[in-house]
Amino acid sequence: MERDRRYRTDRECIIEDPSMAVGRAYGMIDDDAADASAVRATYFIDPEGVIRGVTWYPMTIGRSIDEMVRMLAALKRSADGSVLTPAGWQPGDDVLVPPAQTAETAIGDDAPADWFHQTQPDR
Repeated sequence: MERDRRYRTDRECIIEDPSMAVGRAYGMIDDDAADASAVRATYFIDPEGVIRGVTWYPMTIGRSIDEMVRMLAALKRSADGSVLTPAGWQPGDDVLVPPAQTAETAIGDDAPADWFHQTQPDR
């Protein structure tokens, strides 16, 4: 069976943690927990070991692989801080320009009316 390349690249992978070693290392699971059944979450951890994103679901709701792939792409696209990705963003969709960081820039005479929601085509 050929694997779908969206779910694995040379730099990212989706792992299961049946031993709970990763969950315990990141403080997600109590040391005294017998299992991880209380945790139905997905954590996006960068190569430096920093948690960059989390999704958390009730036990009765399934997780979406498509949303995991979308979130990973959005995290990678916005990692350098030059753009923001709106909800539902997909690669190739317009991105958001980071808003002004000072009141003067946001409300000054030259400030556009939509300073908080400016889009631009993605590269």
